[in-house]
Amino acid sequence: MADKEPETFETFSFESPPIRGYPELRWAGKKPYTSTQYYPAQRRESYGDSVSGWSNQIFWGDNLQVMSHLLRDYRQQVDMVYIDPPFDSNADYKRTIKLKGKSASSDGSAFEEKQYTDIWGGDGYLQFMYERLTLIRELLSGSGTLMVHVDQKKHHHLRQICEEIFGPGWFQNEIVWFYENKLGTGGDILDSFHDTILVFSKTKKWMKNPIRVPVKVKKGQPVTQKIDGERVWLRDDDGNRLYKESEDTRRLGDVWPIPIINPVANERLGYPTQKPERLLAFAMQAASSPGDLVFDCFMGSGTTQAVAMKMGRRFIGADINLGSIETTIKRLNSIREEQKADQSDLFGDLEVELPEQQYLGFEVHNVNNYDIFRNPAEANDLIKEAMELQPLPTSSVFDGQRDQHLVKIMPVNRIATRADLNEVINGMDFKAYERRQAEAPSKIVDRIMLVCMGHEPDIGPELVKAAKPFNIEVEVVDLIRDKANLHFKRQSDAKLVIKDGHLEIAGFYPLNLLQKLSMDTDAVEDWRQLVETIKVDWNYDGAVLSPELIDAPDKNELVNGRYPIPDDASTIRVKITDLLSESWEGEIDHG
Repeated sequence: MADKEPETFETFSFESPPIRGYPELRWAGKKPYTSTQYYPAQRRESYGDSVSGWSNQIFWGDNLQVMSHLLRDYRQQVDMVYIDPPFDSNADYKRTIKLKGKSASSDGSAFEEKQYTDIWGGDGYLQFMYERLTLIRELLSGSGTLMVHVDQKKHHHLRQICEEIFGPGWFQNEIVWFYENKLGTGGDILDSFHDTILVFSKTKKWMKNPIRVPVKVKKGQPVTQKIDGERVWLRDDDGNRLYKESEDTRRLGDVWPIPIINPVANERLGYPTQKPERLLAFAMQAASSPGDLVFDCFMGSGTTQAVAMKMGRRFIGADINLGSIETTIKRLNSIREEQKADQSDLFGDLEVELPEQQYLGFEVHNVNNYDIFRNPAEANDLIKEAMELQPLPTSSVFDGQRDQHLVKIMPVNRIATRADLNEVINGMDFKAYERRQAEAPSKIVDRIMLVCMGHEPDIGPELVKAAKPFNIEVEVVDLIRDKANLHFKRQSDAKLVIKDGHLEIAGFYPLNLLQKLSMDTDAVEDWRQLVETIKVDWNYDGAVLSPELIDAPDKNELVNGRYPIPDDASTIRVKITDLLSESWEGEIDHG
């Protein structure tokens, strides 16, 4: 489905529910979101077999474009959506990258890598979430449920946006995740020990299954009876008070006491803001049943997808960060290796319905050829370097100057919209425009270049219109189309050889990673210290990588690098992924 190209240009339209007489959240630059266009996807990798024609799907790209792509085949087909979106926390989230195995002959064997940024200008965050929540509503089935994971900072905003999108009366529950094992800070305010999950649904009967957990302290209930209008505690023949036998489990309410992940736990993947599998198991138990389709478009480390695979749900996931994609692929393949492991203890003492069918196969797709930046958090610096921008004062809203153009780098984690122009407009020097126009009325007073990863078609004319009565020139550079003329990162290299019936990796040189480590290639004792995974497709079809061999060792262990070749091997395709989640791919023929 997902790699099918449109026969004609497609636009999907949808209506917002009426809000007359109902509170509506307003923000600067708010605009209705009532249509989107289809974006093509390219199937890149395939793991495992489909079941009854279904393969789970992972998408790398802007989740607005991913959902626009999914509307063709999955409109009103998704049973449950769980999202853990940005919280507008005004923070950058990083993880430590360090060499595997033995230390290298360099002190720079570790560094912090920014995974994603949660810093927003003005009210851009609210428009960002408004558009994505609108598409989520379109994907949800008539009995579908949305769970939005939030903290106290944006809880009230996102709840009101969801109430506007879903309409009055469709808010169902506010779940409190109480992480009882978090350490306090001892600061001047009360420590926060909980997050909130907002539940919206298209049906009043949203809960599919009760959540039952063991009773920690079993207390029998007194057996009573009303006699002559008075409640009396009954006794047995020996005069002992009677108790009902207490249940072993109880039905959980809207407070979920679940510990955060221990930093040294096996579940911990080192990905920022990773959530515990038990939390997702509770959510999935309540809002879905085995075989249902679950979607998460802020995938992160892939917890939603991992739990869905274990609990027998079908799933679709999406993220714009390639680190998220590679982390999730490795995680899911580890689960596939376990195959039909005993499900009863996967989530501790939670009672779950064991699935009759597991959906272990999955495919990986790119949407809109979104393969320029491995990590959008680094994009601004990479673009400045690739475009050779001249620096401007730090007080300027523009990112640099090039060929007499003031350059503004638009958000690269999504397509640029008219709402994104507000910051540019506020940064225009209208007093200088007046002066220039007085000196030369017929000439252009300013030249502005907008650099983006896809954009609304009228973004350039809208900026020209906003500058009236002054005459400005606007050039829009779309990196998706113009990337051939720019080089954003140093490439990796590797050498493959066939020797004694084995495929050998004779060397691997991830130049970008080595640069970040401030190391030369000969400073690394073993190239395998730089590698996260190696995947081998023994019979590559020239289009989709279908690895039959996946070398993905745990934590600090090293890949093998030497593998026996099957007799029926033909064109061998190898994908080596380094510690930055950047990959090298190459082929070698098996004669």
